[in-house]
Amino acid sequence: MGVLLRLVLCLALLIFAAFIQAPPTRAQQAAEDPVAAIAAASGFDELARAIDRLAVSGHPQALAIVEALRAGTLGQRAADRALLWRDAEGRFRDAATGEVVEGVSPRDVRPIRVNNRVRRSLDAALGALQLASPDPRVRLSAAERVFRARDPEAIPVLEAQIARETDPRIRRAMEWARAAALLASDRDVAAKVEAVATIRTRYDLDARGLLASLRDEPPEVMEAASAAIRAIDRHLALVHAAQDVVFGLSLGSVLLLAAIGLAITFGVMGVINMAHGEMVMLGAYTTFVVQDWIRDNAPHLFDHSLFIALPLAFVVAALAGVLIERTIIRFLYGRPLETLLATFGLSLMLQQAVRVIFGPNNREVGNPSWMSGSIELFELMLTRNRVAIIVFGFAVFFALLLVIRRTRLGLEMRAVTQNRRMAGSMGIRVPWIDSLTFALGSGVAGLAGVALSQIDNVSPNLGQGYIIDSFMVVVFGGVGNLWGTLVAAYTLGIVNKLLEPFAGAVLGKIAVLVLLVLFIQVKPRGLFPLKGRAVEA
Repeated sequence: MGVLLRLVLCLALLIFAAFIQAPPTRAQQAAEDPVAAIAAASGFDELARAIDRLAVSGHPQALAIVEALRAGTLGQRAADRALLWRDAEGRFRDAATGEVVEGVSPRDVRPIRVNNRVRRSLDAALGALQLASPDPRVRLSAAERVFRARDPEAIPVLEAQIARETDPRIRRAMEWARAAALLASDRDVAAKVEAVATIRTRYDLDARGLLASLRDEPPEVMEAASAAIRAIDRHLALVHAAQDVVFGLSLGSVLLLAAIGLAITFGVMGVINMAHGEMVMLGAYTTFVVQDWIRDNAPHLFDHSLFIALPLAFVVAALAGVLIERTIIRFLYGRPLETLLATFGLSLMLQQAVRVIFGPNNREVGNPSWMSGSIELFELMLTRNRVAIIVFGFAVFFALLLVIRRTRLGLEMRAVTQNRRMAGSMGIRVPWIDSLTFALGSGVAGLAGVALSQIDNVSPNLGQGYIIDSFMVVVFGGVGNLWGTLVAAYTLGIVNKLLEPFAGAVLGKIAVLVLLVLFIQVKPRGLFPLKGRAVEA
């Protein structure tokens, strides 16, 4: 009986052991569950490896855990080391299930600390988890994040998503991210050479920096990286040159707007108007007054403020021009030195008057929403306000050309320009044309002030910064010739911007001035000199 009893007991114990197993240890749980691995990590390296595993595990709470860890809201409860994260409403949630955990105080949860190594893993994990987002912008941002992280753990996720991606731009970004991860992996030489070729097509500073950081790679990989760096440098040099040309067009448009009115008055009347810059200043302050009134009385019209300021600035500057011509200039015709001195003194008076009325400090003139921000075109970053000024400069130029070519006023202005005495003998009221011409040139300068208020400080000295450049444009293009003014403005603008990277802003301007003086020695009447008996005389 004793033997039989012992056999029965042994059999019962075996059956019980078959159904009852010992609970897994914390190490076993960490090996099977990535969330438990994060909780069990004893150092930053273990935490980074656990995050890498979490990113590719397919865990339903993976994205929430990674975002909480990046935001510093993931922690461990002191009682049982369970992972909890706090949502936007301040409630604690179980990291494994996402369910709200009641009765938890912030004092009971110890935040999980991270370092730069862990942050890189978090960036890579977040990118890998967001690669399948339905939002194209999120997928593109995720691909860029993985590219910067260069995490080999993300390669399987990237390859799977590349096969499903339908947007060519996002697919290309994912291919770059995969190539960056391949370079950080232990793949063979052929795969890394192919990865270098893929990254080379990115043609930006991030790609160059990644390739330049390669160390201790096989000679084939290093040679391919060196060739790719040289190709990227050539491409970036071309892009920078194109960007400088665009900046030159922008500067040329500013010079065109500032000089085109001067070209009319200087060409028709032969007056050296040193107060022309103050007409530009009046246009800018008119814009400030309009925007100031709109802010106080009709803020909903702010986006239309420039369209309101344009005609007002033209009228204000034109009336000021008529007043100057009737009270000062008309008595000094034929005496250019006295005209220069008188208008120079007038410019100082106008500056001081503006200081008394508006104060000496810069005044704020805002950009409407449609002129704010930038646009990307063929790898070139174009600010909207600069693009608007380029378009506006051409619009003013062709409108002025239409007035001169297709109106009676323009016909009489051209007649006076070519031969003042003959125009007067044919019944043209030359003094009246002089006044209207001065008003037109000053009004266009006022329009230039509206444009300049969007890219420059509105201050009493605004016009002084452009008066010398305006005379340079007029003399270089040919006195009184609008097409010459157009060509000269954009030529000087582009040459200035191309010289700046090599000589600096000040030396570049000096070099342009020296080249202009040499040019005037060869062609003293400019690129497109006017023709006429009075001119020839």
